Amino acid sequence: MTALRVVIAVIISAMVAVALVPLLVLADLAAGGDGWGLCRGGLASCRAAYFEGPELLATLVVVLFLLLMLLRLAVLARRRLRERRDSVSRSEGLGAG
Repeated sequence: MTALRVVIAVIISAMVAVALVPLLVLADLAAGGDGWGLCRGGLASCRAAYFEGPELLATLVVVLFLLLMLLRLAVLARRRLRERRDSVSRSEGLGAG
């Protein structure tokens, strides 16, 4: 049960990290960097193709949806384990009388 809580926390942390990637890319560009490879020579000499931004966005959306699916499966597994544990404890409580 605790392991599933850790897995859920890791998945949520990964989702937050993926959601922050565009902000970090923009911050890197504003600081004079290359935007994590988006603009090789910095913002002043940026000759990015038309599809580099949408490609990055599509990749991030796909990763977020995959992480959301993993989160849904982990929460479902945790709920089933809890229900199974509760049903076992109820059945033991009924037989003890």
